[in-house]
Amino acid sequence: MAKKKDKHQHKTNAVRIVEAAGIPYEMHEYEAPEGFLDGVSVAKALGQEPGSVFKTLVTVGQSREYYVCEIPVDKELDLKKAAKHFGEKKLEMLPSKLLTATTGYIKGGCSPVGMKKRFPTYIEETAILYDRITVSAGQRGVQISVEPDKLAGYLEAEFAPLI
Repeated sequence: MAKKKDKHQHKTNAVRIVEAAGIPYEMHEYEAPEGFLDGVSVAKALGQEPGSVFKTLVTVGQSREYYVCEIPVDKELDLKKAAKHFGEKKLEMLPSKLLTATTGYIKGGCSPVGMKKRFPTYIEETAILYDRITVSAGQRGVQISVEPDKLAGYLEAEFAPLI
């Protein structure tokens, strides 16, 4: 089971970007095992409600355009709803083997902040129910909590029903 790190925190590129943008944040670190840790386990390790911890999912439309969806770790992306919001007929998950080449991040450490390129992004609308949501800071074992509207503003993202 993952545990919070008590040692020195180190800033990831995503944290530096959020800081430079003037977005207030709180950084959280936890022990990430060798393998991939699922999002609900991350929420538990951080002592947070799974509905307030968001995972970053990268999708690809029929047009071959990439889209980013932020949804709670305990939910599943509704590809039909997401496709509708992106104006696509069909949307598929980006294959894991293409994640790093497309975003610069690895599975389990994909942040909506600091990808190689800025892609259209939607955040599940339930995010607005929370003062802060937690997202990956771009590395396994590091998360940041931010105000949903500030994150959306920086990412030029919209809130939408995605689950």
